Amino acid sequence: MKILNLYSRPDCHLCEELAEALAPLLRGRAEVRVVNIDQDLELKKRYGLRIPVLTAGDTELSEFPLDVAAVEAYLDSGDATA
Repeated sequence: MKILNLYSRPDCHLCEELAEALAPLLRGRAEVRVVNIDQDLELKKRYGLRIPVLTAGDTELSEFPLDVAAVEAYLDSGDATA
């Protein structure tokens, strides 16, 4: 199963909105791991105020608002980057 990472932080309403918009696209095709950037100094430096950021491995798929086309293209691809 494909793994997506959603870089976020607690009480981020944009992060919650992106996650809600993402859920119907997944339909069992991928798992989303929510990563709290505040728990990792390197992630906090990398993403800072850009959150939410959705990635597949090292590839950024979307920020807010959700790029549905990019996510669908990734989910439909044979790429299983974790």
